[in-house]
Amino acid sequence: MVAINVGMPALPPRAPHNVGHLRGTRGFTAAAHEELKNTRMRENVGHATRSIRKKRAHVVAEKNDWEQLRLAGSHIKRDVMARMPELLEQFEESVTNAGGHVHWARDAAEANRIITDLVKETGEEKVVKIKSMATQEIGLNEALADAGITARETDLAELIVQLADDMPSHILVPAIHRNREDIREIFLNGIPGVDPDLKANPADLAEASRKFLREQFMEAKVAISGANFGVAETGTVAVVESEGNGRMCLTLPETLISVMGIEKLLPTFQDLEVFLQLLPRSSTGERMNPYTSLWTGTTDGDGPKNFHIVLLDNGRSATLADPIGREALKCIRCSACLNICPVYEHVGGHAYGSVYPGPIGAILSPQLTGMDSYDDPNASLPYASSLCGACFEVCPVRIDIPAALLELRHRKVTEHRPPVEGKLFATLGFIMGNQKLWDMSAKMTSLARVLGLKDGEIHTLPLFLSGWSDVRDTPIPPKKPFRSLWGSEDFSAQLSRESANQVPTKINGLSDDNKQPDTSGKEA
Repeated sequence: MVAINVGMPALPPRAPHNVGHLRGTRGFTAAAHEELKNTRMRENVGHATRSIRKKRAHVVAEKNDWEQLRLAGSHIKRDVMARMPELLEQFEESVTNAGGHVHWARDAAEANRIITDLVKETGEEKVVKIKSMATQEIGLNEALADAGITARETDLAELIVQLADDMPSHILVPAIHRNREDIREIFLNGIPGVDPDLKANPADLAEASRKFLREQFMEAKVAISGANFGVAETGTVAVVESEGNGRMCLTLPETLISVMGIEKLLPTFQDLEVFLQLLPRSSTGERMNPYTSLWTGTTDGDGPKNFHIVLLDNGRSATLADPIGREALKCIRCSACLNICPVYEHVGGHAYGSVYPGPIGAILSPQLTGMDSYDDPNASLPYASSLCGACFEVCPVRIDIPAALLELRHRKVTEHRPPVEGKLFATLGFIMGNQKLWDMSAKMTSLARVLGLKDGEIHTLPLFLSGWSDVRDTPIPPKKPFRSLWGSEDFSAQLSRESANQVPTKINGLSDDNKQPDTSGKEA
């Protein structure tokens, strides 16, 4: 069994090849600049996220106890994190007693090896898959392909991404960056025997995918799924989806292999009643998912004969050990934070590099992989936010994403100090800590007045400081610093005169001197 390092220092950073699709090849800033030029993507993503936001707001408004549900979800998840080792052992025992098999994976490489070996044991070379963030995270499709095994995605959006040799750009809607014309071309080039006169309307596109996938379902002997929830009390695994492809994968094949992040646990079966209200409303704007599948082990004559579940760590233990960062492990992958985020809406999911984009990805990916250096692409993700706080307001389990972003920013500059800025701020800190040096520097600042004497403002600062003035208004420094004015006799005398002649002001109907309501009846 894998060790859960609760309360221990963070584990050493993982090597890139062990973490799967959690780290991109370039930083967020560079990637965002490129994605901002993709006007078609921005139009598609903007339209889709606005539509989902509107639906979510409508169904959430129906719940008078929505905030109580959010609090309940948050408390349950915190309980899971506090008792993770105990609950994992209970879950393993419950699954085993129900006829299932539990496997433990420390990282992506180990998970891929376990799953590949399980498929090889069946003698099959083809598998069908349900949409799963965990399998995307570990890069399972590529690992299976290297072993000569074809994995066919059966979720419509995931199928589109797979046929296009693309990467998902949204947790809930992986092909959110594509429109119907794109999808038509992808199907014409990727689905054998598709009607060349296929129309670019949703009904025809869905029917084309349905015909193709039905053949895959009927032929498959092995299916691979993720898991939305795993119940420690009973060993039950839950998958929620909207198309019915998941139900086909979970019932038709002889062998079912599920991959579940260790944070997906719930203590009791009754806890599902909270999350099956939170998740669909927050993700698809529905009161309940069209398909909610629950299974416990194996049952003779019903469903798969063999059930395996792979419990995935892949950096979660290290995240669990962080008092602030561990909040990210409460995530139920609803994508509400993506749909509300102004940054994500403009740059799309590919700018984040990781399979987890948006605000939750900005705090989850750097923790799962570690920030190995100043130039690590994931080290830039905590800055992929305006800190507006909208993500916290919509999160169904109340993850304080802005607080985690600030903590990760702090950690980056302390553990991997920027080469130029680090020296500058170290020098500034030394000067600010010495009164004589600070007074001298404040006086010298007035020399910068010569840069703005012509038209009253400074347009460009010299040398490396020009980056600041290129995007900001830079005021002209005063002739004398405030510190020198404060100690002067003229300034003290002026303060005394103003204090003696001060007239009480009225703010919002209250008088400053007695803070009682103003009943004078005079208009401001």
